[in-house]
Amino acid sequence: MKERKICVVVTARPSYSRVKTLLSAIEEHSNLALQLVIAGSALLDRYGSIVDFIERDGFEITERVFMVLEGENPTSMAKTTGLGVMELANVFHKLQPDAVVTIADRFETIATSIAASYQNIPLIHIQGGEVTGNIDEKVRHANTKLADLHFVSTEDALERVVHMGEDPDKVFNTGCPSIDIAAKISQEPLGFDPIEKYGGVGETINWEKGYVVVMQHPVTTEYESAREDVLKTLEAVHELGIPTFWFWPNVDAGSDGTSNGIRTFRELSKPKNIHFFKNMESDDFLKLLVHSKCLIGNSSAGIRECSFLGVPVVNIGTRQHRRQRGGNVVDVSYNKEKIKQAIQERMTLGRLSSESIYGDGLSGKRIADIIAKTPLTFYKTIRY
Repeated sequence: MKERKICVVVTARPSYSRVKTLLSAIEEHSNLALQLVIAGSALLDRYGSIVDFIERDGFEITERVFMVLEGENPTSMAKTTGLGVMELANVFHKLQPDAVVTIADRFETIATSIAASYQNIPLIHIQGGEVTGNIDEKVRHANTKLADLHFVSTEDALERVVHMGEDPDKVFNTGCPSIDIAAKISQEPLGFDPIEKYGGVGETINWEKGYVVVMQHPVTTEYESAREDVLKTLEAVHELGIPTFWFWPNVDAGSDGTSNGIRTFRELSKPKNIHFFKNMESDDFLKLLVHSKCLIGNSSAGIRECSFLGVPVVNIGTRQHRRQRGGNVVDVSYNKEKIKQAIQERMTLGRLSSESIYGDGLSGKRIADIIAKTPLTFYKTIRY
């Protein structure tokens, strides 16, 4: 009989890759039992549902929580979070886990933290202590203050969490589990045709001789300019004529503007060099990245996984502001000509040296082992 029931809540498609190896490590551990809750936009096809990927990987979904309200604006984000607290509170009451795991800084994650903490269920937070340029940083730090056990990805993040008043004995720099996947695939061939395997929409581009990847999300504190921002990137990529795989945005305030900008540009300009996807399996996505000329946009994958993989990155705007980064990243503003120039420069670099800022490829097992042996108590001593 396994001793501890660990409930992991995944609320969005990027979060799955952040904990995939941890889920396996929990299942394989002799003293841990996995309860997997899929919620929020992770269940919605329009944002790239990950349910099929999860089940194909062999994980059993314990509960599904539908909680996303339409609107893609700050009010719908707040209401989605409130609905999430109510629904997840019921789930935790039913499952009676020994601890709940919340991931990073997505706006829905605070619902997980509140629903667990208010029921005196020990909360485990992964990826605390990092800084960014929008509402995500506030959510991340709020999760930290509600959490009882912390698994951070860098030494910088560890120091910040401790300075926030958390018990140093409950803060561990384990690296990020998404780097485990990057380490596994870093030397593998692409091995698949992205368009043939995942479909998508747009032209069937000639990508075999080189391509770039774009992931651009709205910035929640700048959501009114989301449409205008994405159009500048679309125009830059279109004018360069480089074969491009473009991924749909997350469900944040402003994502409707980003999506509208993409659809409008696609219909009016009919770009011959861009193919659009909603989602991919995490292994395939990282393979696509490692064999690309560069990643463009504002995804944290450019800061985290790409630093380990040595993929050049053009990071646009403020979404990753102040996040610790490697030499693979160049930062530009939403200016079409500056974006074009940065892409052209990055594409000449080839694959860069790997940097282990966010992990060494062994994080999942490391986290599971610490969870298994660390006392899980709700009350924590606050240091003053």
